[in-house]
Amino acid sequence: MKGGAPIRDPDRVEMTMLIQTNAEQIPDLISRCPELVIEMFRRMLLIREFDSRLPDLYTEGLVRGSSHASTGQEAVAVGACLALEPTDLITSTHRGHGHTIAKGGDVNRMMAELLGRATGYCKGKGGSMHIADFSIGMLGANGIVGAGIGIATGAALSASIRESKQVVLSFFGEGAVNQGIFLECGNLAAIWKLPLILLCENNQFAMSSRPTETCSTGEITQRASAFGIPSAKVDGMDVLAVHGAVANAALQARQGVGPTFIEAICYRYEGHFSGDTVKYRSKSEFGAWKEKDPLINLRNKLAAAGILSEQQAEDLAKEAKLRVDGALEFALASPFPPPEAAWEDLYA
Repeated sequence: MKGGAPIRDPDRVEMTMLIQTNAEQIPDLISRCPELVIEMFRRMLLIREFDSRLPDLYTEGLVRGSSHASTGQEAVAVGACLALEPTDLITSTHRGHGHTIAKGGDVNRMMAELLGRATGYCKGKGGSMHIADFSIGMLGANGIVGAGIGIATGAALSASIRESKQVVLSFFGEGAVNQGIFLECGNLAAIWKLPLILLCENNQFAMSSRPTETCSTGEITQRASAFGIPSAKVDGMDVLAVHGAVANAALQARQGVGPTFIEAICYRYEGHFSGDTVKYRSKSEFGAWKEKDPLINLRNKLAAAGILSEQQAEDLAKEAKLRVDGALEFALASPFPPPEAAWEDLYA
């Protein structure tokens, strides 16, 4: 050791340099893979449409309990999930609708779960914060801050033991880096070089507290540096930037280098939960972030490249609306679970 700095092996030093220069190395996906980028836009529109319904559904009493919209954070979910292989795994947070849709989730079953119907992902008994779909590699949203990190670390250990070449990505907010589970799992993942991507969605508020008020270092990525985990800070409002960072991290994970920490700087447009009055932020701050809207950002790039016309963009927006309309109709037509179902699917 020198000056208290941890000793890092050559692979980790190389990886750190790769991630830090990632912004300059992002491939031009728009020209090389236009279909992929249009799919990114499609999924972002679907997430925006789905989560924009939450306030009204909550006000109407159709969604019981807390619900947390990811409006404004669509680029993180989509950029990350479309950089993974279908067999890769993710864990989510209490704000998990966007992650599930980005991974290929069924909006009908999601809406039914939000409305407490038996046709939902968890048979109407999990609600908004407990969406899961193992068939697409979505290991579950979680109402406990940071809890998905532990699940993801266990899944990454399993993938390592099985030599499956799977990568596991855990989404969490900046508030979770203050939880013990982040520190414990980060340490183990680094020691065992697990194929784990720790993706922090820094949406500027842990409930109503800013990171500058809750993180002693002032730089969230320094929490990962303490374990020798390479880190990246990316524009979470730019789906291509997120995609590039996660693609690099996934490649390194499959090669046995170990975990990566990515901090995606983004902003949630709604309150922390349905009913949050958001008195802790100013209109000017909100307006400045709205100018960076991830959907408008990508739409403009696609239009400038000449691969998405205004009419095509409007058609995709209508498609998203129709899908969510259909999901709501499906949910409202579905039955509530019978009382005796409360004792089913319990494990001890």
